Amino acid sequence: MPRRGVDERVGKAGLALTYVGIGLLLLCIVLRGMATSRVPWGNMYEFINLTCFCGLVAAAVVLRRPQYRALWVFVLVPVLILLTVSGRWLYTNAAPVMPALQSYWLPIHVSVVSLGSGVFLVAGVASILFLLTMSRFGQPDPDGAMARIIQRLPEAQTLDRIAYRTTIFAFPVFGFGVIFGAIWAEEAWGRYWGWDPKETVSFIAWVAYAAYLHARSTAGWRDRKAAWINVADFVAMVFNLFFINLVIAGLHSYAGVA
Repeated sequence: MPRRGVDERVGKAGLALTYVGIGLLLLCIVLRGMATSRVPWGNMYEFINLTCFCGLVAAAVVLRRPQYRALWVFVLVPVLILLTVSGRWLYTNAAPVMPALQSYWLPIHVSVVSLGSGVFLVAGVASILFLLTMSRFGQPDPDGAMARIIQRLPEAQTLDRIAYRTTIFAFPVFGFGVIFGAIWAEEAWGRYWGWDPKETVSFIAWVAYAAYLHARSTAGWRDRKAAWINVADFVAMVFNLFFINLVIAGLHSYAGVA
């Protein structure tokens, strides 16, 4: 059988397995909700599961074309790392959430933030790959395994468009999540904004994504400079997820881990 035919069959099998994994993750979220008798995103373990699911669904929509199939590997790497960390170190037994989280704003605020964060994950991966294709690894006739992998990716401008379009979608979604959180804060704590560490870093990350969108449409800042801003934004989101939740004490310290 020709090499291309083997690659095509392996690619289709891998994609089918990925879709099965997405379905199993959804089943995990549903079963967690049944076990807790509530919406299953009241701690970091549950939030990461939901965010990864949103990112995988976003990838399934964005990468549905056959020529984008190779990008799945790079999306799955951070997702699998997050799920491993979540299941290994952040897992908590099914239980009711604390009184402060027993509000109808919990499913609204957290689900919107998770959707935005999941799509930002796809955008961050696309920008990282764009920078790799623009580096020496993406040049003609490079040497090394990394160079051969990069050569199988779509062209650099395609990756840049994927990053830009996914960020355009995720930016207002995440912004609404921040707004919903402020409304919930007013109901729970009597103020819309208190510069809590979680609130502050989330707002900074949102403004940073606005800077990326502005840079992406500004002459002299497109391509590499804008992509670096997007990668920095992605790092800020990861920092906000782990460091702020686990290290810095605040009103949003609901990680659910000891």
